[in-house]
Amino acid sequence: MKARMRIAACVAAFLVGVGLNARATSKQDNPNDIGKRKVAQRSLISMQKEIEIGRRYAEQIDRSAHLLKDPVVNEYVNRVEQNIARNSDAKVPITVKIIEDPTINAETLPGGFMYVNTGLLKAMNNEDELAGVLAHETAHVAIRSWASEMTKQTILQYAMIPLMFTPMSYALYYGVMEAYMNGVPMAFLKFSRDQEKKADFFGIQYLWKAGYDPNAFVEAFGKIIQESRSTPGSVPSVFMDHPPTGDRIVKAEEEIKELLPKRRRYLVTTSGYAKMQERLAMDMGAMNNLARQEHGPTLERRTNKKGKTGKNPPPDNEKPPVLERRN
Repeated sequence: MKARMRIAACVAAFLVGVGLNARATSKQDNPNDIGKRKVAQRSLISMQKEIEIGRRYAEQIDRSAHLLKDPVVNEYVNRVEQNIARNSDAKVPITVKIIEDPTINAETLPGGFMYVNTGLLKAMNNEDELAGVLAHETAHVAIRSWASEMTKQTILQYAMIPLMFTPMSYALYYGVMEAYMNGVPMAFLKFSRDQEKKADFFGIQYLWKAGYDPNAFVEAFGKIIQESRSTPGSVPSVFMDHPPTGDRIVKAEEEIKELLPKRRRYLVTTSGYAKMQERLAMDMGAMNNLARQEHGPTLERRTNKKGKTGKNPPPDNEKPPVLERRN
C-alpha cells in the first residue's frame, strides 16, 4: 500500500510539474530574450536519448524516401532554417533534408532532424512563408514536444495498469520506460493539439526574431488550408491531424499584435525564392524524364529459333486478336 501511494504521488507530482512548467512559459514571452530563456518542457528522456532516437528514425526515412540531391536547393533551404535556428531557443543542431514528394508537408523528428517535401517548397510563394513553416517546426525542437509528449503518455499508461501498483524503484521504472521507448512506432511522432499551439506561439516569435514578417506564418498556414480544400489529398493526413484551423490562425494574429513590435523592414527575398523554385522544377522535370526512361515500355523484335528475325510467322496462340465488324 505504501509503495502504491508513493508511486502515485510521484506521478501526480510530475504531472503537476509539467503543468507548472507550461504556465511558467507565460513569464518568458519577451521575444527579446529568445535564446536566453528555457522553454523546453519537462521530460524523463535525456537530450542525448532523444537525439539517438531521432537519428534512428532519420536513418529509416533516408533509406525509404527519395531525397532531393540538388546541392543548391538543399543549401538554400538549410540556410533559411539556420537563420531561424540561430534566432530560436533550440539547444541542438537542426538539419533539413528534402523529400521528393508532391504533398505539402514538413516533419520534425526527435533531436532536431527535419524533413520538408518538395510539394511544400512549390506551394509557398516567398521565402518568408517557407520560413514560417520552418519556424513552427523549429519550435517543436526547442520545446521538446516529442520528449514531453512521450513522457506524459508513458507515465499515464503505467499509471492506469496494475504494474504501477507493485513495488518499483525509480531505476526499474526508468528501465521499463527505456525498453518501451526503443520500440516506439512512427505513429507516435504526431504531436497533440496542445503541442501544436505551443509551436505556433514560439514559432511566430522565432520568425520575427530572424527578421521575417510574422504575418507570413498566417499566410503560409492559410495556403495549406486552402490547398487541402481545393485539392484533396495534397496535404497528408499526418500533417492535418491537427490542422492550422481558423481558431489557431486568429490566435496567432492576436499574439503577433500583442507580443511582437513592428519593424520597418522584413526579409522577403522573392527573387531568390523564385530562382530556387525554378531550379527545383528543373530537377523534378529531369527526374520525371529519367523515371520514364527507366520504367517505360520497351519494344522487342521477335526472333525465331535460328536467331533470325521476321522469317517465321508467330504461332496461332500468339497472334494478335482479329477485330471483326458486326453484321
